[in-house]
Formats: sequence, structure tokens, C-alpha cells
Amino acid sequence: MIRQKCEPVQNLMHIILFEDSRTPHLFPAAIARPAFAVRVGSYRLIGLAKRFADHTEVIVRPYLREMTKLDFPDLWNPGKGERTQPILALNARAVPHIELFRRLAELAKQGKSGVVADKYGSVAAALFVNKNPFPSELTGAAQLIGIIHDLNLKPLDIQIPMLEYAHDIVRHHLQIMNDNLNDRLRTGSYREVADGVFSANGNPLNAHCITDSTNGPIVFEPGVSIGPFCYFKGPVYVRKNAKIIEYSALKDAVSLGSTVKVGGEVEASVIEAYTNKQHHGFLGHSYLGSWINLGAGTSNSDLKNTYGEVTMEYGGTTVKTGMQFVGSFIGDYVKTAINTSIFTGKTIGACSMLYGFVTTNVPSFVNYARSFGQVTETSVDTLAATQARMFARRNVEQRPCDIQLLRDIYEMTKHERQLASEPLSL
Repeated sequence: MIRQKCEPVQNLMHIILFEDSRTPHLFPAAIARPAFAVRVGSYRLIGLAKRFADHTEVIVRPYLREMTKLDFPDLWNPGKGERTQPILALNARAVPHIELFRRLAELAKQGKSGVVADKYGSVAAALFVNKNPFPSELTGAAQLIGIIHDLNLKPLDIQIPMLEYAHDIVRHHLQIMNDNLNDRLRTGSYREVADGVFSANGNPLNAHCITDSTNGPIVFEPGVSIGPFCYFKGPVYVRKNAKIIEYSALKDAVSLGSTVKVGGEVEASVIEAYTNKQHHGFLGHSYLGSWINLGAGTSNSDLKNTYGEVTMEYGGTTVKTGMQFVGSFIGDYVKTAINTSIFTGKTIGACSMLYGFVTTNVPSFVNYARSFGQVTETSVDTLAATQARMFARRNVEQRPCDIQLLRDIYEMTKHERQLASEPLSL
């Protein structure tokens, strides 16, 4: 059976994706990428925006501007002419759910201008029909939000789920995965190679693989390599050129980015592009950024021994998750040694290296060997050299902005290492 690609969505809007002051609460997931580039339920917000917009415009944190221009070269800028109406200003922390965009497109069709606020009173979205209230060049999110507030718009009849903290990525990922995958199947070209298993290549699965699509489809993009004796329990989504190692088990809402290498057991997790978890070990209810390497035997806990609600700590603030299963949230460029064990509900800062038992949150840019009595700082130059070697292995060019990103993250996370000064003295 072949699922043929449907007609593309009619472009309806000029969409402005903007990062607001609460974006840093998503760290470490959004420290090395804009919030709209975090993948949830197999989609990124910017990908959906491009489907539903004539033009997409973005407002990001200053240190990400150059990288964003290079990574998304087709974004709108004032040199491309006037903004067309209707205009949708959408918070970059909005959950990338296909049903949200369908509803927003319907409101635009109906000619309904208005605003949506989140539970904290922040602007989640504002829709302007037949009106452009913004200057040709916006200086930042504060200016955009200020203009929206000054207009005293009427509330729109729509709820917009938001990513408030890193654990919300997993929460919403589980909730929207099937909707988004079914949308992919409706709008893409796939061949059904087994019951509920769809391949863009149309290549059959290895004869020794077992699949279960009872709870959702299993979708493979072009260039995916699958070893023998693997188990897939949907919903599962695997992007192009990913490699699934023999004897792997992917189950219960797994989304893998392009060019990843995955082995062992992965459950209810998101792994971004260019990350390696190719050895045995358990990863559950977690989010992994890009360019991470998990050593053999690395595992995380996603359930407390008491079976109770998991609470997490973000910047010294304790946050109740409302979830029983919560794993780890790992920033870009993290490396773990063999047999590293990460406790329930821990955040791992970008560019850190882990050894032994990880019993606390980990700051960015540290060598974390707390169980061996040692936690030390890692230099930016060391990480830049490591980045160059990693990029070369994947035929990726190391650009000046990639190196500068490491330096910017190092500077902005100094407070993490200062707050951890007591643990660092072990």
C-alpha cells in the first residue's frame, strides 16, 4: 500500500515566531537552538509554520541570530518586501501540534483578529487580519510584545499549549505524537511495508525485526538503516539517514533526528540530529540535544522508587512535573563514559562530560565525576577542538558561528558553575 502525498496546505499567513523572556526556562533543551527548533512529536514549530505561511519571520535571542540566518536561509526579512496579511505572531514555545495550526489557519480564514495569553499572562499568539501593526524591522521580542499589549486585542477562542520547562517536551511529545505522525502519513509519500509500518524508501524491514503498531504508526524516512533483531512499538518516527543498531528496542513514542545512531532500549524519548546512543543501555522519557555521545552501558532512571510524582529543579527552583515517568534532559555536546547512570529527573548542561553516578543536576562545561569525588570545569578551547573532530566525522563544516556558540554558552552558564561551587569542591 502506498500513501501518496496530498496537496500542500494553502499558504494563509505571514508568521512571526518569537522567543520571549521565559525561553531560558527550557534549558538545557533550548540553549543551543531556538525554541522553535526543538522537536516535539516529530515536528518542529518552524517546520509547521513554513507549511502554513507565505513567509516565516523569526525573533531569537541575540547570540543565536547569526546561526539562525545560516540554518534557515529562507526566512523573511524586510528586504523581501511588505508583510502580507493576515499576520500571526506565535510564541516560539508553542507546542508544534498539527491540530493547533489547523485551528489557527481556520481563525485566520474567518477573519478573527485577537490575542491568546498563557497561564502566566505571556503572549502565546496574536492574529492580525487585514492589518500590519509592526514596523518593517522589529528590534526584538520586547518591542513586538509591547505593540500587542498596547492594541488591547480581544481574546481568541483557542487554547495554545506551551513548553514551560524541559520536561514539558516529553509530556507533550507523548500527547501529540500520533496526531503528528498521522499528518505525516496524510501529506507524505510512504509505502506500508508491514502492518502500520511506513517507509519513504519503500524498503522492506529485515526479516528478523518485530513491529507492533497497535498504539501508533512506525514511520521511517529515506536512508534509514535498520539492523537485524530489532523491536519497534509505535508510535515511532525515524528521520533520514539514521542508523538503528542490531537488537535495538524503540517503543512507546520515540522520535529520532537525522543521522543519529541508536542502539539498546529507547522509550518515549526525543533525540535530536547527530547524536549517538549506539550501545546497550536504557533511555526513557528523555530529551537529548544534538552532538551527544552516550558511552556503552549509559542508562537513565525515569521512575522514582516510590512510584510518586517526579519533581525537578530548574535554577534552584523546585517544579512539580505532574508526571510519574520523567527521565533526563541533556544539552548539546554532552559525552558520557561507559556505564554512566543518570538518576530520575536530572538536567545535564551543554558541553559537559559525565562519569559514574549522576545524582544531581549537572552544570554546563564541567567534567562531572561526583561519585569519584571530582567535578572540574571544561575549557571552551577543548570543546571547540572536539566539535571540529565530530563535525569532520559527519562531513559537516565547522563555521565561526558554531565555535562562537560554544563561547556564548560558556559565558551565559557561568552562574551554573558558581551556584555549584560547593559540589565542585569535592
